[in-house]
Amino acid sequence: MTIYQCRAEIDAIDDELLRLMNRRVQLAMLVGELKRDAGLPLYDPSRESDIIAHAQRANLGPLDAVSIVKLFRRIIHITRRIEARHVEADAHTRLKTQPQEVRG
Repeated sequence: MTIYQCRAEIDAIDDELLRLMNRRVQLAMLVGELKRDAGLPLYDPSRESDIIAHAQRANLGPLDAVSIVKLFRRIIHITRRIEARHVEADAHTRLKTQPQEVRG
């Protein structure tokens, strides 16, 4: 395999990672809406721990355990930030579109 072939494969993998990360964020936004509607907090530290533990168990390498933890903590942090922003914006939009008599 040449350097150009390796880079082309890396580019294709990056495209797939981007597609999957965006899908992950879309699902997290939906989860945030469902949590809000159920009166649950957005942040669930036990879920974060479960995600990281699962990633560590599923990892076959060559990424080491420390890298897996750092990578998934960052993914979770970014996802949670977008989820919270979405839920807040969605709640604001819902409030603005409710009839005046419903808002009180």
